[in-house]
Amino acid sequence: MTAPIITVVGSFAVGLTMRAPKLPIFGETMLGTDFDMGPGGKGSNQAVATARLGARSSLLAILGTDKLAGIATDLYAAEGVDTTLVTERSERPTGVGIIILNDKGENFIILDMGANELMDARSVDAGDARIAASDVVMAVLEVPVEAAARAMELGRKHSARTILNPAPAKPLPDTLFASVDYLTPNESELRILLGLSPDDPRSSRELAQELRRRGVRNVVVTLGRTGALILTDDLDVTVPALTVDVVDTTGAGDAFNSGFAVALAEGRDIVEAVRFGVVCGGIACTRLGVVPSLPQRAHVDALYEEAIKTVWRDSP
Repeated sequence: MTAPIITVVGSFAVGLTMRAPKLPIFGETMLGTDFDMGPGGKGSNQAVATARLGARSSLLAILGTDKLAGIATDLYAAEGVDTTLVTERSERPTGVGIIILNDKGENFIILDMGANELMDARSVDAGDARIAASDVVMAVLEVPVEAAARAMELGRKHSARTILNPAPAKPLPDTLFASVDYLTPNESELRILLGLSPDDPRSSRELAQELRRRGVRNVVVTLGRTGALILTDDLDVTVPALTVDVVDTTGAGDAFNSGFAVALAEGRDIVEAVRFGVVCGGIACTRLGVVPSLPQRAHVDALYEEAIKTVWRDSP
């Protein structure tokens, strides 16, 4: 099989991660452990993850001109990510994220996206030729909405499948949804997209249907330990999650989206693609750190075949 071509329009940020016994409250100082500094940013993570899964992966991103930018370029050289569309600009520093994990593997994240915020529609237009050659175009919201929207528009123009991972979530214009083939929020992001509180009590199925009424063709809501909900014109199904020992959930969403994208690019249907993404997300939860947790293809394939016989044996 020829390796699929995937272009990710998104972000890079250096992640500073530390584990604490609990998530702190205002004014509290506590001792932490397991400090780690390494590459992150949702666009970067998804470019690396799709490359590990066998795609010809390209990232369109903006770095600063500081020393932290070298962490990105070293990573992409090691992982085989095409960097033709990665640029450096001096106006802002390379993005940084601070991540605190509690003993349950739950996290909160604070981001200064720095140079990522310089991306605009013209920046994305510079990748038009690569997007035209792509099977799937992915975008995230750690770059300005204008850039993510342009990525979806160009993907649609060139007949690529388009995936918008709306993280971090914010209300979006309905006009953007017209270019999105697959929208992949988690449950809190789903609510924020609709201008609601992240813990709004209405069902995720009801809210996902509202997004479809606003123009999204296919909505895939990641449900954490429950799995993923698929809503399309023809489907309303939940794909069960795998049971894993959770160490760190930070990279699970990026792993899911990457597996989902690669499976779609390889021609699998949406249910098979979501299952493949669920396996990737499950594996990512079992390891500390984001990039170290992004799975290799052989591991995913083996666990997928096992899950078909066990977890999804009686599923539609």
